[in-house]
Amino acid sequence: MADKDGDWWFCLKHMKVEHGPGCPNKERMGPYDSEGAAAAALETAQRRNETWQRQDED
Repeated sequence: MADKDGDWWFCLKHMKVEHGPGCPNKERMGPYDSEGAAAAALETAQRRNETWQRQDED
């Protein structure tokens, strides 16, 4: 599927990337612009959380 034909999501229930309609949004992270960005959703969230934690400590 081409990246331009809808949004990409990471499903937290199934722990996999979904394209377009899929599981309910409350069970997904996104939307993302690409399949790769959706696949990296958990790592992206972890990095952001660590950054916010460091900012809160300052």
